Amino acid sequence: MNRPIACALALAIAASLGGNAAQAAQKKQEASMTTAYSGPFAAPSTLDLNYPQFDRIKDSDFGPAFDAGMAQQLKEIDAIANDPAQPTFQNTIVAMEKSGQVLSRATSVFFNLVGTDKNDAREKLETDYAPKFSAHSDAIALNPKLFARIKALYDARDTLGLDPVDRRLLEKRYQDFVRAGAALTDAQKARVRAINTELSKLGTQFDQNVLAEVNDSAVVVDNAAALKGFSDEQIAAAAEAAKARKLEGKYVIALLNTTGQPAETQLEDRALRERIHEASVARGSRGNKFDNTAIISQVLKLRAERAALLGYDTYANYVLADETAANQDNVNAMLRQLAPKAVANARREGADLQAMIDADQQAKGQPSFQLQPWDWSYYSEKVRAAKYSFDESQLKPYFEMKNVLENGVFYAANKLYGISFKERTDLPKYHPDTWTYDVFDKDGKRLAIFIWDPYARASKRGGAWMNTYVAQAALTGEKPVVANHLNIPKPSAGKPTLLTWDEVTTAFHEFGHALHGFFQDVRYPYFSMNVPRDFVEYPSQVNEMWADWPEVLAHYARHYQTGEAMPQALLDKVIAASKFNQGFATTEYLEAAMLDQRLHQLPMDRIPAASGVMAFEADALKADGFDYAPVPPRYRTPYFSHIMGGYAAGYYAYIWSEVLAANTSKYIREHGGLSLENGDHLRAKVLAPGGEIEPGKLFPNFAGYEAKIEPLLEQRGLDSK
Repeated sequence: MNRPIACALALAIAASLGGNAAQAAQKKQEASMTTAYSGPFAAPSTLDLNYPQFDRIKDSDFGPAFDAGMAQQLKEIDAIANDPAQPTFQNTIVAMEKSGQVLSRATSVFFNLVGTDKNDAREKLETDYAPKFSAHSDAIALNPKLFARIKALYDARDTLGLDPVDRRLLEKRYQDFVRAGAALTDAQKARVRAINTELSKLGTQFDQNVLAEVNDSAVVVDNAAALKGFSDEQIAAAAEAAKARKLEGKYVIALLNTTGQPAETQLEDRALRERIHEASVARGSRGNKFDNTAIISQVLKLRAERAALLGYDTYANYVLADETAANQDNVNAMLRQLAPKAVANARREGADLQAMIDADQQAKGQPSFQLQPWDWSYYSEKVRAAKYSFDESQLKPYFEMKNVLENGVFYAANKLYGISFKERTDLPKYHPDTWTYDVFDKDGKRLAIFIWDPYARASKRGGAWMNTYVAQAALTGEKPVVANHLNIPKPSAGKPTLLTWDEVTTAFHEFGHALHGFFQDVRYPYFSMNVPRDFVEYPSQVNEMWADWPEVLAHYARHYQTGEAMPQALLDKVIAASKFNQGFATTEYLEAAMLDQRLHQLPMDRIPAASGVMAFEADALKADGFDYAPVPPRYRTPYFSHIMGGYAAGYYAYIWSEVLAANTSKYIREHGGLSLENGDHLRAKVLAPGGEIEPGKLFPNFAGYEAKIEPLLEQRGLDSK
């Protein structure tokens, strides 16, 4: 979902003064916008489905679009708030839904580009406009006249004759305004504005530091001999990366924004694996100009203060009140139920790895050593090979990227939902390393446009995600344009992109988000993909089940050179190994999720200063039972980007959603598996409603019963341990 939209700097300053000053600044700004805006965001794109005109959009277009868009929306909001007619659902709530279209078009493209292809100009715009956007959002959310109209409708909602969708929109809008501070005193509103402005600046700086640290911490290797274990293609790619940094004759191993790094799986040189690990975990806390510890401390204090102003004892409880989990006690109870099982499994896996290390060192006639984080992925591949008689290197030739996408991800979607895909080469691109597809519904009508952006690059943030350029809504008549983004290392020129099994699974996962976007069938823009964080991962996790579904796996697992299908024996081993290393995977995730909760459940007087952030992290992990050093958290605090964005106090959402996903996968398996009947049912009951129906009702509507935790335990191999 797009970031909050916002206003001009004059309004930001005046808004903090409150009342008449803010209104005067607003009027002055509006009056200054005398020339009609005519840039590329003035009207919907003329391309199919309003697909962005990337070839026409320049970085210099964004500032004028932001200014004009904010001024236009403030005029629209002012007209609604000061309408002399009595408030009605149409002249207030629906009118709000129609406002801000220029700004929405501009920000949807801008923030997507900031995430996928940041440059100096975009970074400066992001920094300059973060406080303005925050002030703009506050100018709307804290507008007393607008809130009075919404409250009048909310108080009379039982008498308005609204259907369920309209009533839910009214209730959600009212709740949003209250949670933003609309019911506070003027002095409290002024403080909320100031906090929001400061948080927007700090969040932007944190994100920029994370990207800078990923690039600054890349590991330089002097000679190719140290890269033993890499393929020739990977060595060539490392040489090209070094050349791009003017390090001729050397090799650069780029980092991803997770603690574990892919190179650690293959490199035989233990000292180099350690260097990579240490470079990874030090990011953001090195005392350099990209250090994020002071930012984290200040953000936590400001969030706690804002939560207190709004009547909550912790920021976590403020966030969770709007999630299906409801409160931090419920989240704590679930995570603490899973943590001991996960750590116990990780220790058992670690014992297997230690035995492998001992045997390996003995065979070499060398002393053994204790398992460390930089050894885990390397030796887990050896254990995998011993247990299941295959390793990652055997799989990768069968997982050529585009074949996985078109004959795996798309194939499963066709079998389940009846949709089809056709690549397009006529639409403009924001980056050369992207592919674009038309998506057709089973009746042959165009359903959506899909953008595939798979490769890691220095200008792209870490992780994998889906975003929306155009959202479906009956009110606007728009259909979806959505994109999936991964961070797969790009091979050297002319070489195939061969995926790891984790990358294959990630492709299926992110496409689950895309399917959610394709199948939205909502009345109002507000409800398009607008579901709680602890629900939004549910559709994507369900879609992961098709990665190793025998029919699907057999269809896409083909050798990139010969086209031969993966041998059935190897297919069977891949499926059998699906629970391998789940103790590690669950533990590293739970460490991060519980750390997120620990940070956001702190009262203001216990939030650590910058110098104490890393010590707090260590103490928190130990207190929650994560005293097993070989498995560090998936993200450490200074590069935990999720909690600086929409997943603050919400990183638990992945496992919460996975309960629903595991139950859904079990239901589908018990009702015929990969079939159009199951797809139609899932589409109608879970994917199409968006935010129009209370998310807690969607799984029971789908399955006819409440979800249970047992399928999750079974899926992760935690049920019998």
